[in-house]
Amino acid sequence: MNNPKRKIFYSLAAGIVFMLFSSFLNAQDSQDSLLQNATLQNCVQYALKHFPLVQQSLLNEEITEHQIKSKLADWYPQLNMNAFYQYYFQVPKAFFNGNVVPAGTSNTSTIGLGLTQNIFNRDVLLASNSANDVRNQAKQTTVANKIDVVVNVSKAFYDVLLTQQQIALLDDDIVRLERNLKDAYNQYRSGIVDKTDYKTATITLNNSKAERKSNMELLKAKLVYLKQQMGYVAANGVNIVYDSAQMEKEAFIDTNQTVNYNSRIEYQLLQTEKKLQIANLKYNKWSFLPSVSAYGDYNFSYLNNQFSGLYSNNYPNSYAGIQLAFPIFQGGKRIHEIRTAELQVKSIDWDITSLQTNINSQYAQAMAVYKSNLNDYNVLKENLDLAKEVYNTVELQYRSGVKAYLDVITAETNLRTTQVNYTNALYQVLSSKLDVEKSLGTIQY
Repeated sequence: MNNPKRKIFYSLAAGIVFMLFSSFLNAQDSQDSLLQNATLQNCVQYALKHFPLVQQSLLNEEITEHQIKSKLADWYPQLNMNAFYQYYFQVPKAFFNGNVVPAGTSNTSTIGLGLTQNIFNRDVLLASNSANDVRNQAKQTTVANKIDVVVNVSKAFYDVLLTQQQIALLDDDIVRLERNLKDAYNQYRSGIVDKTDYKTATITLNNSKAERKSNMELLKAKLVYLKQQMGYVAANGVNIVYDSAQMEKEAFIDTNQTVNYNSRIEYQLLQTEKKLQIANLKYNKWSFLPSVSAYGDYNFSYLNNQFSGLYSNNYPNSYAGIQLAFPIFQGGKRIHEIRTAELQVKSIDWDITSLQTNINSQYAQAMAVYKSNLNDYNVLKENLDLAKEVYNTVELQYRSGVKAYLDVITAETNLRTTQVNYTNALYQVLSSKLDVEKSLGTIQY
């Protein structure tokens, strides 16, 4: 390879390597960005792009589109070609003018072009009239799956966050208990108190450490579940990022909202299903109408007793016509099919009525749970401030020799319980808020 060609080769190779490396870096950066900044919004958006059920729904939309176009293609002219060759070992005979004469040749071949055009066909008409509703149904199914993904990922995210917060609270609790244990031990060594305080502090500290270990193991399982709901298959962990102040603001919702059935995707799906069923009813009624189509053929016909000269002469024929097909009697089949379709429409009406009552019930239950959790959250938020104040006072009094260590343990236990309950209440409010939004059909994604 000469020098100029070698330079060109190396330049092309370097360019390809650079593009591949850049793509790898972009993919890696995207993954690292999620790992380092796994906010709730990022987790939800990742899930909407990678969760298998959502991707399958999007594929189903494409499949549905191709199926619709396939059925609508029957409206276009249909052009077909048929060709055959036939050899007679014994040429057929015919009786003509009192004589038996050959009625053909040993070699026969025909090449035919046929054109048909549907003028009225109930199958094609059904496909044409219901195409938009079938597309809409596929899209609505995708929306329903996306809503489920948003809710499931959000709840899994809150669950992980709750466990992380509980671990953080235990970390603070362990620091306090270690300090208390040190104080109790020093007072025991100084002869101020007996060893009961020291041993009680040790037991309490060990219980908190054991609880922290249990929560750490539980956190691993909850992170795996979150990754599953996100469709995240990488072995890397997910670094949860959140703004506690923002989350507290997002915990509130307008409790005066009313149910709008049309906002619920399940209601929209049933409405679309009803439209499709009405189209099916019309389809069955059209069975009393004839199907009409136009057709035309042009045939190249070749006849010869010798194969070598078969295609030397062409004897063409051509024709065109209109075909009408009308079933006169089918034993009442069409009447029963129409009646069945009518009953199916009525059945969907009852499904809609049932769904409306279910939506009302879901909303009432979700709102009741939300209000209850919100009340608990407000009460526990006030209790948390009081518990902190009580603990700080009792701890100061204990160090001054005014209070017994049992009072410290009681105050510390109340503080930790209040902190855990407050954290649980916050995430219960956030979770129940999702249920309210789902019942209202206002989930954003």
